[in-house]
Amino acid sequence: MNNINLNELRNRAYKTACEHGFHDKELSNEHCLCLIISELMEAVEADRKGKRADRESFKSSYEDEEPHDDVNFKYSFEKYIKGTVEEELADVVIRCLDLAGLRDWDLQDTLDNVDELNNVSDFFQEHTFVEIAFEICTGTIISESLRSVKGVILDVWQYCLWKGIDIEWFIEQKMRYNELRPMLNGKRY
Repeated sequence: MNNINLNELRNRAYKTACEHGFHDKELSNEHCLCLIISELMEAVEADRKGKRADRESFKSSYEDEEPHDDVNFKYSFEKYIKGTVEEELADVVIRCLDLAGLRDWDLQDTLDNVDELNNVSDFFQEHTFVEIAFEICTGTIISESLRSVKGVILDVWQYCLWKGIDIEWFIEQKMRYNELRPMLNGKRY
């Protein structure tokens, strides 16, 4: 696995959120954690609808074509990635990164044990995606905030590793997409 600098990703996610008005008002940890849970539920809905990212079509539509401008990126992202399980799981991690940025929490050791799937692969195999999302949600709600954010990131990363989802790639694409969006992504908060 690549050496991922979660603190750099945290800073980028938080900076983008600030630039888009998400931190114009003081936010509680509970507010931020609820938005993390909402992203998990969006991933569940995407799974229920069978919506999976089409990375190969995205690649041939955007990455393999010239020019690589923002309009083409946004079009390809919306057509092949938006609203999929992979995109929503990336959103879960990005929301965690944003909260960590807001609170200036150090995340660097979060993925130290990500490759140790022995402890979780049995759980993943024995449970549905909905049950896994529920387990992540309950861990988020009951844990203290920093531990829960690290736990959610680790859980999502391990699930994606187990399923063969390159979550780092999807996070990068979603962060770029977020940078191109309007204030508050067109929402109230």
